[in-house]
Amino acid sequence: MRKCRIQLAFNSDVSDFYSVINYIPKSESIIIEAGTPLIKKHGIQVVADMRRYWNGEICADMKIIDGAVDEVTMAVEAGATSVTAMGNATKESLTLFVDTCKKNKVKSIVDMMNVENPMRIIWKNRVIPDSVFIHRGRDEENAYGKIIQYKDIAKIKGKWEIKMGAAGGIDEREFQSAIFNNADIVVVNIISSQSPWKGLIFDKYFERSLIDFLKFVK
Repeated sequence: MRKCRIQLAFNSDVSDFYSVINYIPKSESIIIEAGTPLIKKHGIQVVADMRRYWNGEICADMKIIDGAVDEVTMAVEAGATSVTAMGNATKESLTLFVDTCKKNKVKSIVDMMNVENPMRIIWKNRVIPDSVFIHRGRDEENAYGKIIQYKDIAKIKGKWEIKMGAAGGIDEREFQSAIFNNADIVVVNIISSQSPWKGLIFDKYFERSLIDFLKFVK
């Protein structure tokens, strides 16, 4: 049976993680993500800070485009269990990325944001990562007609045994759509009530809201 998981992404400040972490249940169905803005703000050390409070999986969303060996190594040393690279990186970078992840026994995730044909990227480069994420960019969340291309999940799964993820403006309704469309991992941003972005709001209803998300995870 397919096991679906939720990846809770922190993007603003590490203080948000400290505020929220005690309300997140210890579960194999939950992955914690150090988002790209968070890593840029605090450095890769933020992953090590998260590791002190979370024993489960942690994704370092580094969106590697070059220098794959060094960047994967940094993430591993900080305590990450998965790392992301961009699908529009060169074949050489993607090959080094996947190989370095395998060598260090961490999961490789290729993020297909702004990639029109994710399946072609895998086919052309002959690089098979552990996961591929179909991703609508943050700046596109509120743009008319910009949707998460779930059709690419079926295309890739029909060819390779790759875990598929969905990301980009995921609220509860979109979460259900992602699960229905066969996503194995769904990335949900932790946001404040004042945030213009979509996600899981950290407020007095947070625990109840998280339970509503988790009921769709099997």
